[in-house]
Amino acid sequence: MKYARLTKEQFDELHAEFASFLATQAIDKAEWDSLKINKPEVAEQELDVFSDLIWEGVLTRAEFLEHFSKNHIFLFKCFETDVQSIVLKSLIPETDFLTKEGLQWLSDNMFTENIEMKVGKKVFTEDRNASIFELIQQGAFLSEGQLFTQINTIIES
Repeated sequence: MKYARLTKEQFDELHAEFASFLATQAIDKAEWDSLKINKPEVAEQELDVFSDLIWEGVLTRAEFLEHFSKNHIFLFKCFETDVQSIVLKSLIPETDFLTKEGLQWLSDNMFTENIEMKVGKKVFTEDRNASIFELIQQGAFLSEGQLFTQINTIIES
């Protein structure tokens, strides 16, 4: 398995897609039910293959990621061969970006001496999707990229 198995909730959300996937494997509902009982290892393999297919599609389309912690916000824009990053760090230890108040404080203090901002770029040394998946495993989530785009526009002007 290249990535991680989808959660039960994710499988529930992708029920129709999973049924289509099984159909491409010539597995109907009756056969799937039989596999789960009589050949659970084969059923597990099918779940893993489907999970990897879903992850591969999601990661291939991934463009922006965000990761919030108490005093840091990591913003990423993913390209084919590299990822650009904007890292915001509060120099006021009491700030908590995980709260609504912390985000309001960020908005009020974005371009002050209270915020340290670093911009970077990293070339993917391994498979692009595997690198993005690693960021997700570390706590990043997919986003529309509004915050990255807003800050990047200001930085570049």
